[in-house]
Amino acid sequence: MIYRHIERADDIVASFPVMRELRPHIEDANFYRDRVQRQQQDGYRLLGVWQDGELAGLAGYRHVENLIYGRFTYIDDLVVRKSSQRSRLGEGLIEQVRTLAKADGRTMLVLDTGLANSLAQRFYFRNGLLARGLHFGQLLEGAGA
Repeated sequence: MIYRHIERADDIVASFPVMRELRPHIEDANFYRDRVQRQQQDGYRLLGVWQDGELAGLAGYRHVENLIYGRFTYIDDLVVRKSSQRSRLGEGLIEQVRTLAKADGRTMLVLDTGLANSLAQRFYFRNGLLARGLHFGQLLEGAGA
């Protein structure tokens, strides 16, 4: 397995089919590229894992700081192609991000998942991530994309 950050516009577009498995509501590769590039300006990193020469998984993350956790790493996106699941690539991506977080002096690794996503929750528990609260949100009418 090869882990590498995806930074160039054409590489971001090439990663779209994998990310689409996690984010099917994003239907356009150029829209995806533009959004990733905007997020990169705020510190978002996209880590890919290749297996047998093919992109098989992604972890989108950022190093941030707040009053709750201090300096921590937030995983926005974690996806492994359906055809590569059960190959421990997801564990490998989490471990790679964990290593990068520790190297940057981060004190915690954080991510969100849906309340109904019990398979993902079990996976996160097995990988040392424990439920610490509930995430609340509200769509703001009239706000930009």
